[in-house]
Amino acid sequence: MAALSNSNLDISASIAGILNEKHCSEHLQVLKTFTAALRDREYRDAVQEQAFSRLLKVLTGLSDELQDASGDCEDPQTVALLLQLIAECFRAQRNSCVQSTRNQSLLRELGFIDVSLKLLSFLQTTNLENRDGKFEPLRCGIQFLGNLAVGNQMCKDDIWQLSFPNLLLQLLSAEDEKTVNYSSMVLHTCLDEAKVEQLSEPQNIQLALRVMDLCRIQPDLDWTVLIATQHFLKSSALVESMYSGMSHHERVTLLELLFAQLREEDSEECGIPPSVARFLANCFQTGCGAVLALATGSASNDEVLQEALTVISLLDVLCEMTSDHRQFMFLQDHPDLLVTTVELLEQVHAIGKASKNIFSAAQNFSSFSGDGDSSSHSPVISFKAHLIRLIGNLCHRNTNNQEKVRELEGIPLILDNCNIDSNNPFISQWAIFAIRNLLEHNKQNQQLVADLERRGPADYSALKELGFLVEERDGSLLLKPVRKDS
Repeated sequence: MAALSNSNLDISASIAGILNEKHCSEHLQVLKTFTAALRDREYRDAVQEQAFSRLLKVLTGLSDELQDASGDCEDPQTVALLLQLIAECFRAQRNSCVQSTRNQSLLRELGFIDVSLKLLSFLQTTNLENRDGKFEPLRCGIQFLGNLAVGNQMCKDDIWQLSFPNLLLQLLSAEDEKTVNYSSMVLHTCLDEAKVEQLSEPQNIQLALRVMDLCRIQPDLDWTVLIATQHFLKSSALVESMYSGMSHHERVTLLELLFAQLREEDSEECGIPPSVARFLANCFQTGCGAVLALATGSASNDEVLQEALTVISLLDVLCEMTSDHRQFMFLQDHPDLLVTTVELLEQVHAIGKASKNIFSAAQNFSSFSGDGDSSSHSPVISFKAHLIRLIGNLCHRNTNNQEKVRELEGIPLILDNCNIDSNNPFISQWAIFAIRNLLEHNKQNQQLVADLERRGPADYSALKELGFLVEERDGSLLLKPVRKDS
């Protein structure tokens, strides 16, 4: 133990020596020795406050010297050494906080957070001649903040208060991928419900939008995806603020993350609030007509295409929300959502039958064989099928909606979409699913289908071709498979 104490004193004295001498490579070695020693838990737990106080003075002095040296007459060798020394100070700070609440609190009380953040801001915003050399201290400094914040609420709150939103936005906009990754880690560590609500305020929304942009352009960056799914999507205020400030391209990314979150296993309580579902339903109702513009060949117009793709993504999310998610089944009663969906299906179906266009049924299955070029796929693949799926979901054990679809003449419309269509894989299955939900315990709808059968229209024959028929049993009509030998 005495040896450990002597080692502490020796290193502390060596650090103090850096303050009174011209910087040289020996000083870098002193700091590296301290950094290496701090990897040992016993040493970390025994480091005296004086050693950290001296380290803070060294860091402060280096920061001042770097700012002085970064003028018009900066000496590249001097700047390079200063950057190396700063990086090593940050490494020592980073190592000291590993599994040490004591050292986290001690460094916080001594003022390391403020000095470190100011230095990081300078490194990120100043055009140093040694451009690449600044990334090492940036990375190490941000790693220090991450280790400082883990499991320590007071450190999290101080880092947030001193870096939100401008510095965090600067760091997430760095040209260095690792700097962005580590900054995302710090943001994720600091976030909580109250801080997420701050992000939704107009003056702070750019930080949230930057995170979402990173989700789009760097999908392999795990921290930003975790921030979005574990924090952002749980705040209706933030989702609405982000959505209104996004381009259509960015909205698709947000909706894809929402969709993935809904598809997660054990997602019965996925954390997405009901108000987000209501907001998205309203967005779908307001903007769904944008898809119709694709029938005129407007898919070549990127803005029109992106707006249509946003509607398609909204539909996918609404379909998933109303499938096996009891917490979202209130959407069955969302004003006019069902009416909008049926009317949109009617419009799309009519446009597709009127002339050859993007909504017309097709029999080209080469693109699904594995040899086709995915870039040639239609942007509205499965759109009609998903409209029918949503209608089926909204009518599941809901008498009012069953009646509404019948009144809107939606049942013959759905039956007319039972034909195989390569632009809408599984549309036949979704049509059967929707018809089942429309007929269940609803004699008027059952009678309507029976009347269609008696009149023998082509619409209903499609069901038979798929192997289904309507059978009367105990006064009710059932949709059932046809026996193969019949």
